[in-house]
Amino acid sequence: MGLSEFENSNVFVVVLTLLAVSGTFYALLMPLFERDNLKTRMKSVALEREEIRARERNRLANQKENERVALRSSPKESVREFVDKYDLKKILSNDNVINKLKMAGYRGASPLYTYLFLQIVLPVSFFALTFFYLQIVLKVDASVGGVFLLSLLAAVVGFYAPSIYVQNQVARRQDSIRLAWPDAMDLMLICVESGMSIEAAFKKVAEEVGTQSTALAEELILATAELSFLDERRKAYQNLADRTGLDGVKDVVVALMQAEKYGTPIGSALRVLSDENRQARMQEAERKAAALPPRLTVPMMMFFMPALFVVIIAPAAIQVMQTF
Repeated sequence: MGLSEFENSNVFVVVLTLLAVSGTFYALLMPLFERDNLKTRMKSVALEREEIRARERNRLANQKENERVALRSSPKESVREFVDKYDLKKILSNDNVINKLKMAGYRGASPLYTYLFLQIVLPVSFFALTFFYLQIVLKVDASVGGVFLLSLLAAVVGFYAPSIYVQNQVARRQDSIRLAWPDAMDLMLICVESGMSIEAAFKKVAEEVGTQSTALAEELILATAELSFLDERRKAYQNLADRTGLDGVKDVVVALMQAEKYGTPIGSALRVLSDENRQARMQEAERKAAALPPRLTVPMMMFFMPALFVVIIAPAAIQVMQTF
């Protein structure tokens, strides 16, 4: 080995030794100079979390206030004064009317006052408009007594118009809830068997079923709120059954109340009730399909058969007329 090669090898060993010693000193001394940023970072995260929490609380408070105003809006002062002046709540209102309004989705004092106000105003308006239209505009060739009877008939229609409208709203909401209830039962069964509480299951099901039935989602959210705030959970379940008025919902409510009273598992009961509600929905669809042909008989006889007879008989009738 030459002298130059020996010197080069010595330089290489020295460089490696310096790197090793420098790395060792760096590994030993750097922890002494490093700052502990964990506490600072945790503090900043805590401050940010508090800011987000305060901001979300303000937003939710404003949102709840707006929803409270929308759902529990107070009646107009003129309507309230009119109803209170003539004590219409005592004369026309009863528990059945209040329950119907709740089933139709109208809650609070404002819908009740509006309903009672319309039951008095609409008959008078219908009577006056009908009498004016028949007597002044059309000038019908009839006695004043006949016009008065027709106007009185219009007043009767105006009196029952609010009740008919509310009943139609009840039927529409019940149809929406009835169609979505079996699917909601399946989701509720999954939530309960996964270990969720009834309140959490109601909330989750309401979020998932809202696109299919807004009415059902609204009722489940109200039931969740009542379960959290009412002293008796039984009352919250009973209110849910009363607001919907459906046998399927009442059966589930009874099962939930018995499960909480006796401590029995709710999963098996929900599974059986889910199957029953699904079968009931299928039977309802089959019943409507079976009732369709009799309903089509009269329209076919009135509209389809005359046109068919004209198409079949008209050529022969034209030929007979040309011959004779």
